[in-house]
Amino acid sequence: MTDIDTSQSGAVSDGNPGTPGTDLARHDGALPDRFENPGLPAHVHRAADDDPAAAKRAEKQVATLFGLSMLATLVFLVGYFAIRDEATFYLPGVGLAKTQNVVLGLSLGFALFFIGIGAVHWAKTLMSDEEIVEERHPQRSDDRARSAAVTTVLDGGTNAQLGRRPLILYSLGGAMGLFALPFVLQIAGSLGPVDGPEELKHTIWDLENNDGKPIRLMRDPEMTPIKLDEVTNGSVFHVMPETLQKYIDENHGVLEAKAKAAVILIRLDPNDIKVAKARDWGVDGVVAYSKICTHVGCAVGLYEQGTHHLLCPCHQSTFDLTEDCKVIFGPARRPLPQLKIQVDDAGYLVAPEGFHEPVGPSFWERKR
Repeated sequence: MTDIDTSQSGAVSDGNPGTPGTDLARHDGALPDRFENPGLPAHVHRAADDDPAAAKRAEKQVATLFGLSMLATLVFLVGYFAIRDEATFYLPGVGLAKTQNVVLGLSLGFALFFIGIGAVHWAKTLMSDEEIVEERHPQRSDDRARSAAVTTVLDGGTNAQLGRRPLILYSLGGAMGLFALPFVLQIAGSLGPVDGPEELKHTIWDLENNDGKPIRLMRDPEMTPIKLDEVTNGSVFHVMPETLQKYIDENHGVLEAKAKAAVILIRLDPNDIKVAKARDWGVDGVVAYSKICTHVGCAVGLYEQGTHHLLCPCHQSTFDLTEDCKVIFGPARRPLPQLKIQVDDAGYLVAPEGFHEPVGPSFWERKR
């Protein structure tokens, strides 16, 4: 252990005999000079700084990288329109993958990658790399300093050689401009069905997926049928249609429909149900509703038996089961759609028809 001996003069000893103390404070308030300023290392010139031919090669390399970004973006745009949504292929280590998703993801990633690499190469080879040291100053600069900052920014454009390197300027503009198109395309063309709410009414619960016959309600994920006498008061079942696997097989592994078809099945005391339609569409207090929140589509799976409320865990939208899943709290603006159910001759719960209203978020209700 090292002993520290502090005297009134402010000297500190490191405990070694004969070692003078180091002044941590002086009477005049000045700090001691402990280290010499090492200064900046000698500036190393790059090939492009002294050789116009090297600078031209670097310019072409940067433009090539931006050109590759544009090419990747064009692949994204072509893939978006040309690849069928149902197309799939086997991806080692992943399994069955949608061709369009893979192509769009890789092309968009490469488009951004080449823009970034091009910008880095541009900065490393052509932009000014003179070392600058600036002393600390008060946070709020005076007007003269602010004006100088504006001048520095403008000088930065000059140092980047935008005026001298039009090939880089145009290729960067093309890469950045094209890179924005995939986002515009997705916003304009992919946020919701083209045909509006009518398309959202159609789910796997439609009887056409079962040759017009009622569809059994199946436990999810066990996919076993549910008898009426198995649903006790207050119990909750997460339900899928019996035709789920058949639909997926016939539509080349499309799983989006599974999300639309998710249903929650709950049994209440029939006397607690206040809406006649909700009571008539159920069986002895057993009711079935879409699990997809009408706000932004999260899964509504939290049930409070004491209050008969269904809660969405994402944004706390709350639905009252006794009033046909009326919204009583939160950002949702539309009740959960009810699925009409009956009991077949074997005692199993079945859906004699599909949803009568769109499931999921209600963005289509907004004025266009």
